[in-house]
Amino acid sequence: MNRKTLVLPAVLGLFTPVLVGCGEPGGGDRKGHAITVGTTDSFAATEHSPGPLDPAHAYDAGSWNLLRQTLQTLMTMERGGGEPVPEAAESCAFTDTGNERYECTLRDGLTFAGGEAVTATDVKYSIDRVLGIKSSSGVASLLNTIDTVETQGYKKVIFHLKTPDATFPFKLATPVAGIVHPEEYPRDRLREGFRVDGSGPYTLEAETKDGRLTKAVFTKNEKYRGQHTPKNGKVELRPFVDAGAMGAALDAGEIDLMTRTMSPEQIKKLSDGADEDVKLVETPGLEIRYLGFNTEAPGVRKKAVRQAMAQLVDRGALTSTVYGEMADPLYSLVPVTLPGHSSAFFNRYGAPSTDKARSILSKAGVTTPVKLTLHYTTDHYGPGTAKEFAVLKKQLNASGLFDVEVKGTEWKKFRAEELDGTYAVYGLGWFPDFPDADNFLAPFLDKGNFLALPYVNSAIRDDLIPRSRREADRTGASRSIEEIQDIVAEDVPVLPLWQGRQYVAARDDVQGAEWALDSSSNLQLWELSRGVSG
Repeated sequence: MNRKTLVLPAVLGLFTPVLVGCGEPGGGDRKGHAITVGTTDSFAATEHSPGPLDPAHAYDAGSWNLLRQTLQTLMTMERGGGEPVPEAAESCAFTDTGNERYECTLRDGLTFAGGEAVTATDVKYSIDRVLGIKSSSGVASLLNTIDTVETQGYKKVIFHLKTPDATFPFKLATPVAGIVHPEEYPRDRLREGFRVDGSGPYTLEAETKDGRLTKAVFTKNEKYRGQHTPKNGKVELRPFVDAGAMGAALDAGEIDLMTRTMSPEQIKKLSDGADEDVKLVETPGLEIRYLGFNTEAPGVRKKAVRQAMAQLVDRGALTSTVYGEMADPLYSLVPVTLPGHSSAFFNRYGAPSTDKARSILSKAGVTTPVKLTLHYTTDHYGPGTAKEFAVLKKQLNASGLFDVEVKGTEWKKFRAEELDGTYAVYGLGWFPDFPDADNFLAPFLDKGNFLALPYVNSAIRDDLIPRSRREADRTGASRSIEEIQDIVAEDVPVLPLWQGRQYVAARDDVQGAEWALDSSSNLQLWELSRGVSG
């Protein structure tokens, strides 16, 4: 049996599968069994996050991947990317010339999984609820251009926006706009625990232990009416403590497919054809990694300190040492494949230079070495993170200008402490809500942002972001987007590090693995089926 490698190149934002090699039939004894998917994402209900799967609070890739299977949204992304298309709606469109009035008409026959009709009132309730709760996660900021939501009859929903927003259809395709059952989701507080009730392709049964999700069982929702066509009857998602445990489960045949986050060593092993029964899918990705700064913290309050770090970090050495071909250096918050990208940090700082960094600090009167702790999460982004921060520490300390330590913390505590402003410098990743440059800028820089950054730039918030959203043709927004990137490179409230590729590994009898992830790393479990490879 030959190993199969699927490579999905990006063409104009779309993903087109190319198959190299051919396998033989396999896994027949598992026909009819649920397809089992492994992940290293963890899901925990905590005091800070009592409703990890409530769309009014959830704002991480793992939770959203569960919600996308179970909650319906008015819009969705097509199989290969591109522009959003109607999902729970039969049609949606701007009905004015200024992109401030957006109207949707629901499909006929929509029901929640329990059989109750889905109406325009339910859509309004769901959106108003998110905006009313305004969770500390920052997810409500995605909908902050909404002024009011109006309903007309049972099927028509009209969104009146505060300002023009050409990205609004993308936002209605994200789980924050998921349609929830009003009787199951309280208006003014989060729904605690792991239950999800919606009208999406699947229903969810969650198995838990000690406040953690141990298995998510997705069963095809026979009442679903929408854009997607589930190719299976049941999928089980199993969280693993790390990539090693997940890989061992794949080797043992306990799971059929694994996705984020595999280790660099696992990727290399599978790329080299070490397992003939497993195919590896590689697609261009929009995932980015970066350092965030609490710009009010004493150690990094002075812009010169952040600029000096930007001058010293060697992204090429970082990515090649830790991730190999899995990642590429990134010199802006906006990935290189999106319209509006500019290499703003390279344009501002050029190649890494200790002399230039020393000059920056000296002119600002900063005493060296600057003592800092770089914080990272131990269990959210994969096993390469600890090594990545060890490399960053070595690079900064080698200059003699910094005295850096690193500290790892479990995700559920790390995220809460980051939001509380506990850390001066911390590392995070970003999987986009939708594939547009706006979503790599506004969530970090706009009011109510994802990071709760104290950094405020009025030109960005009051002029450049609103101006960019007026452009229905997103290439027309490039000038404003580039100006924002230049300001970020000057002020360094965040420091972009790298852009990653994405991978799926699947046993030979699992079909549709090439479509299991879209361009924004969103799981599309409805694409998977079990059959004969070839």
